[in-house]
Amino acid sequence: MDIEQTKLAVCGGEPVLRSALARYNGIAQEEIQAVTRVLESGMLSAFLGTAGDGFLGGPVVRGLEDAWCERFEVRHAISMNSATSGLFAAMGAIGIGAQDEVIVPPYTMSATVMAPLLYGGIPIFADIEPDTFCIDPESVRSKIGPRTKAIIAVNLFGHASRLTELKDIARRHGLFLIEDNAQSPLASENGTYCGTIGDIGVFSLNYHKHIHSGEGGLCVTNDDRLAQRLQLIRNHGENAVAAMEVEDIANIVGFNYRMTEVGAAIALEQLKKIEALVERSERLATKLSELVRGLDGITPPHVREGCRHVYYVWAARLDERALGITREQFSRALAAEGFPHALGYVAPLYWLPLFQRRLAFSSHPFHLSQVCYPRGLCPVAERMYLKELMTFNITLYDLDPPTLELLAQAIRKVHRHRAELARER
Repeated sequence: MDIEQTKLAVCGGEPVLRSALARYNGIAQEEIQAVTRVLESGMLSAFLGTAGDGFLGGPVVRGLEDAWCERFEVRHAISMNSATSGLFAAMGAIGIGAQDEVIVPPYTMSATVMAPLLYGGIPIFADIEPDTFCIDPESVRSKIGPRTKAIIAVNLFGHASRLTELKDIARRHGLFLIEDNAQSPLASENGTYCGTIGDIGVFSLNYHKHIHSGEGGLCVTNDDRLAQRLQLIRNHGENAVAAMEVEDIANIVGFNYRMTEVGAAIALEQLKKIEALVERSERLATKLSELVRGLDGITPPHVREGCRHVYYVWAARLDERALGITREQFSRALAAEGFPHALGYVAPLYWLPLFQRRLAFSSHPFHLSQVCYPRGLCPVAERMYLKELMTFNITLYDLDPPTLELLAQAIRKVHRHRAELARER
């Protein structure tokens, strides 16, 4: 039975949502005016790849970094042209080198686990927790070995990893803790912002995040040395180390990870609105959870005690046994009702051909290591991908209370007709 037939025969006639959801646009006149001021100034970037005043960029870039420090209560904020660049720079800053091992989750955007490879490091995958989908500290403990140098914790979908526990693990073993906080601005654990608990936190300003500048990112740290190394890696630091009297020049190889004045101008205006923009996603997601709570076989997003969940994505778990139908059957019917969603998020990253064939860069030792990445390596992540997870990108859409009610109605309608769906197997 195809989707159209499912819609008519099982879900009861017309779909609940009769038109596509409108995309949300958080850009307004303030951003337009800020960009116009930069354009009229003629200074679209002020970076120079040599020591001196231009090494740290122009006034708008520096203004954004200062404002970010104030908002997130950190000592240093270093702007980047993307969060991916920020992750790469973080690996260089902490001194990742050939065959150093970095513990990473398999359930994240691929850049997180590519970052160690750039410096010859080797990703070691730890499994995730089934309720928040973040890296599991117990699995992390089991992966620590003599070559382990760092842990990357991803605060996934807007929720904190167990950062305090991970920080304690890192300190006990002399490791660095890096936070990939691309999806979780203003999320917190026990009153402390995610992204500020580890040695370096990486934020994203990519166009589909809570706040954005099209592309862009920032690294934050309270460590003066790490901050300087991030600045050097960002901007052709090999040209500046002599004049700046930098002794430790390992990994200080030229990159251009610089943010433009235009991007910084947009980001600065977005930062002023961050609480409202984050609260919008938080409010909508919380209400959607309330509207579908109690349905057998559907578990809305979990919020761990002491945490603020900011809901980059509304991520629910489906229990096929309790539903009496497969996740795919439920999904097909839900799509027929006009509810946009996805199944599984990403395949566990060690399934990528790069890891299965253990090929990266011929000059790096990754392909020479004895580390292997078999199927079944992280069973919880594999189960979430194959069987349980369903996601709705709640930050993406312009939702009002009536539309939110329609989304909940679509879920409830499919749930109500699941016995009919089961007969169509």
